[in-house]
Amino acid sequence: MSSFDDREKAQEAKFAHDAELRFKAEARRNKLLAIWAAELMGRSDVDAYVGEVIAADFEEAGDDDVLRKVSGDFAAAGKQMSDADLRAKMDELLAVAQEQVLTEV
Repeated sequence: MSSFDDREKAQEAKFAHDAELRFKAEARRNKLLAIWAAELMGRSDVDAYVGEVIAADFEEAGDDDVLRKVSGDFAAAGKQMSDADLRAKMDELLAVAQEQVLTEV
């Protein structure tokens, strides 16, 4: 029984660690996305915009809330950005963020 308990605890620890890394990578991705978007929109308040995008991520589970926020901001700024292009950029930046987070560990 002890070996089973040890394996179970190890699996739980791995799950928690993976969830933490996923959260950090998504938060980093949102920051990178906000910086990228702010530059394209010509915003001078980059730090404030990063905070807005990060806050938007807590509205609902998944990435749709961030996508809606940034897409709406592009539209309000009069900039063309399709949701497909925005999602592709989010995927690209997630890969960058995951690499950054893993190198910090």
